[in-house]
Amino acid sequence: MDVCRYLIMYYFMAFTFFKVAACNEVSIIGGKDVKKKQPWMVSIQKDQEHRCGGILIKDQWVLTAACCKEKNMKSVTVLIGSLSLSKGTQRVGILSYDYPKTYNERTKQDDIMLIKLNKKVKAKTKKIPKKEKDVPPGTNCVVTGWGTTNSNDMNEPSDKLQMLEVSVMRRERCNIYYKDDPVITEDMLCAGGKQDNTGTCWGDSGGPLECKNNLVGVVSGSKVCGNPKKPTVYTFLSKRHILWINNILKKKSNSTAF
Repeated sequence: MDVCRYLIMYYFMAFTFFKVAACNEVSIIGGKDVKKKQPWMVSIQKDQEHRCGGILIKDQWVLTAACCKEKNMKSVTVLIGSLSLSKGTQRVGILSYDYPKTYNERTKQDDIMLIKLNKKVKAKTKKIPKKEKDVPPGTNCVVTGWGTTNSNDMNEPSDKLQMLEVSVMRRERCNIYYKDDPVITEDMLCAGGKQDNTGTCWGDSGGPLECKNNLVGVVSGSKVCGNPKKPTVYTFLSKRHILWINNILKKKSNSTAF
């Protein structure tokens, strides 16, 4: 799967913060095809090529990671509700991005973003939580995305939407694994595959983390693909982030652009 903008630029840079490492397994890394339609799941694309995942949370709004921002918005479209990138039919353009002023590309603080689409779409949306509900360590959750399936071609996404069961890790333990680089805060979560060679990779950033079918986080990134000691870091839908999302939606839903 993807590790966002810093991983989106993997093939332009030899090293990045959260760089991609070669993976030996196929799929999400070690995931399986999604069989049931996910109408709220979106592929954020540049020049009709997959870059990041995202979640349709309102009829004109997509939730994703801030590291998925592209400089040229005119080249960006969103493919909505498809299980296959090659067979998707509902494609829309975007009006604008909005992300917290506190977003820090280096530390990954507040790696969250809202995309306003250029029109309202008819598709089932995924609700964000009404209030923060922390996820206990050991909780089984599911991450979904079109991340790379080929370790020899890290910028090639999976055509079929993938899913993987992951386990939430205690933040303190995750900080030890990452040696506080980045520092895992209360506004982040860590979760990894239960076996070696399972996890997110290039193309998964911005995608959803769901626990008991509830949206709890957004893929931010990981330092390598499929290593349990370098679990994926997620932007947690904490009280701060939920408040930020609702403020943006309330303030800007009626405007045509911002």
